[in-house]
Amino acid sequence: MIQFILKGIVRDKNRSLLPIIIVALGVTLTVFLSGYLGGVFQDVIQQNARFETGHVKIMSKAYAQNKDQLPIDLALLETDKLKDELQAEYPNMRWVQRIKFGGLLDVPDDDGNSRSQGPAAVMAVSLLSENSQELDRLNIRNSIIKGTIPTKNGEVLISNDFADKLEIDIGDEITYVGGTMYGSMAFQNYTISGTVKFGNIGFDRGAVIMDISDAQQILNMENGATEILGFFNNEQYQSESAEDIVKNFNAQYEKSGDEFAPEMQSLEDQNGLGEILAYSNYMSQIIVTVLILAMSVVLWNTGLLGGLRRYKEYGIRLALGESKGSIYRKSIIEAILIGAIGSIIGTLFGLIATYYMQEVGLDISDLLNQSSMIMPSTIRAKIIPSQLYIGFIPGLVAMVLGNMLSGMGIYKRETAHLFKELEV
Repeated sequence: MIQFILKGIVRDKNRSLLPIIIVALGVTLTVFLSGYLGGVFQDVIQQNARFETGHVKIMSKAYAQNKDQLPIDLALLETDKLKDELQAEYPNMRWVQRIKFGGLLDVPDDDGNSRSQGPAAVMAVSLLSENSQELDRLNIRNSIIKGTIPTKNGEVLISNDFADKLEIDIGDEITYVGGTMYGSMAFQNYTISGTVKFGNIGFDRGAVIMDISDAQQILNMENGATEILGFFNNEQYQSESAEDIVKNFNAQYEKSGDEFAPEMQSLEDQNGLGEILAYSNYMSQIIVTVLILAMSVVLWNTGLLGGLRRYKEYGIRLALGESKGSIYRKSIIEAILIGAIGSIIGTLFGLIATYYMQEVGLDISDLLNQSSMIMPSTIRAKIIPSQLYIGFIPGLVAMVLGNMLSGMGIYKRETAHLFKELEV
């Protein structure tokens, strides 16, 4: 019977072509939006984790309450010991120290006078250590525009946009002007070894990257750091595991009244990322639900129009003795087959569109010029496993639901009036 119905669908394009096109368009939109939003949310989460939050972050309690001001006087001390303890207690994570602080960059002219100045956001990471994974985690090697990665103390990287603004080049000297963690003034000369562009508008605007040992020296922060970040070994955020680690760690210092005691926060507790993750988890369900409702209404009307065109056909089949239930069931099977065909076609086109956006992306840098949020300047879709089946949900459900609603008219036909209707 299915083979017979399938032949009817193929041969009679008037009754199948429009529903297949509608289903294919809806499924294409579902599959593409699923991959597009999944890619965007994943990029935002990964960018924040790499540059700002880690999968978990440890700060002093006082620093955590004022972290937007980057209060280096509230930094953690004896971090080497704390890092070793963390590695022993949580071996499924990698722990890194970072220092974030602000200051003024001064560019001298040939006579030693100030030629240009600009506020800088400095991030100190492990650049010179042989075992450091920060170069790969921050994708520094692939982000180099000019020059090279620092090879010795006293060399720094500067964002390419910031270098253009200050009119400096590779090999030029700059002077950092700021303060130490104890409040005294700090002045230090550095050499530009390279310029970088991370594709992150907020970070590229005025970033300087130096080795953490240089930062500890200039800030008088020996064996200290403003934060310790933890990353799972596979570099993928695991929500439940992160929450368990946070609860376990914070319980050790819960009763401590020391404002410099360490406090751990998960990625979801920072920068509103918890809401973003929750939103991303529900987006696919929202998209599917909306499209099911919209497509059902359209296909209901399409089914009603098809029912009018096939009014005589149904009458003949009833006159020949076929039951109303049999006609109704066969129309549902026909709807399933049409929905499956449309879903396959729509999934294929949706994956093609997703792949294109994954490779090419959409440049939104002009929209982020005034943004301080950490997010990529080029948003990309991402092909994910759920795209292989998510389109079949609205494709099949909407088609079947539409046909069920429109097919109810079959039960309103009166057998006694059939011959009179067929004579017309």
